[in-house]
Amino acid sequence: MVPPSPLDDPKTAAHAWARYRRLMKWMMLVTVTMVVGSLYVLYRSNGLVSIHFYIATALGIGFAMLLTSALMGLVFLSSGTGHDGAISDKLEEERNR
Repeated sequence: MVPPSPLDDPKTAAHAWARYRRLMKWMMLVTVTMVVGSLYVLYRSNGLVSIHFYIATALGIGFAMLLTSALMGLVFLSSGTGHDGAISDKLEEERNR
């Protein structure tokens, strides 16, 4: 029997997803700041090289930071709500026989 997850409760789930959205808004602000900062540093050190260089740099940094923060946010959401504790480990049950 699989134990119920705390995220099955709508109130807990709403609170957890609101926290996740707040985290992602802050990370979007941090990401935009880092992209602009790194483009500024690259422009100051290299000058105007190619517009493709700056577009690729902005997309690469932005994508990497947002993907990392989204995945880590999901880990925090899962751990913080107790969803991780609501798993059923079939191998452990088999070992205990």
